Amino acid sequence: MRISTRLLAAASLAALSLFAGSAMADGEKYVIGTDSTYPPFEFVDASGEIKGFDIDIAKALCAEMKAECTFVSADWDGIIPALQAKKYDMIVSSMSITPERLKLVDFTNKYYNTPPAVAVPKDSTITDVAGLKGKTIGAQTSTTHANYAEKHLADTELKLYPTADEYKLDISSGRIDAAIDDVVVLSEWIKSEAGACCKILTTLPVDKEINGEGAGIAVRQGDPLKDKLNTAIAAIRASGKYKEIQDKYFDFDVYGE
Repeated sequence: MRISTRLLAAASLAALSLFAGSAMADGEKYVIGTDSTYPPFEFVDASGEIKGFDIDIAKALCAEMKAECTFVSADWDGIIPALQAKKYDMIVSSMSITPERLKLVDFTNKYYNTPPAVAVPKDSTITDVAGLKGKTIGAQTSTTHANYAEKHLADTELKLYPTADEYKLDISSGRIDAAIDDVVVLSEWIKSEAGACCKILTTLPVDKEINGEGAGIAVRQGDPLKDKLNTAIAAIRASGKYKEIQDKYFDFDVYGE
């Protein structure tokens, strides 16, 4: 899960229209902002289509609300300012619900909750968190994971990257000693050919002040869309649709405690 607090840095990468499967033509229409560089939660496939767990959840919620939804790929660093500027109506992008962000936007109830973790090269001599002292650890900028490292791994050298792909490239090339991110993101990466270099060192204790209560959907402050989304989240949990989507991506309960 991630966090963003900076001003809008760049325009959207692409605007890709994807409609909820059972949306009604005369229903509400919403634009959803997402940073599509965070597999398996959101990514762009070879055909240019945005896919992932977050995207499937959003489609299910739109269908439940009988709404027509369009997805817009946006730079993570400016994703909240763009919401405030009404570039889109909500953010569905593994965004952590944190006290800092609640000063800027409203959040739905969580739709998943997973802990942070650290990955290291398979041949690393680092065996535990204490072994990270003096080492260089990579993280995506403006994320809870970067904030976590600053607070709890202060004796490391933190190197920040605009996207997760860039720290992954550096750790695989030996330019950094470790990386911190969501355990699901790192676990999926090390299963891939690109992540064959590395392994999970450990998961990390959740700091609720930093990591928040889980990932939620961000909307503008005071927007009644929040209540509609909360009702829809409860509905897809009760109907089994949530589990159907979860099981497509994970072999464990991603909703968490």
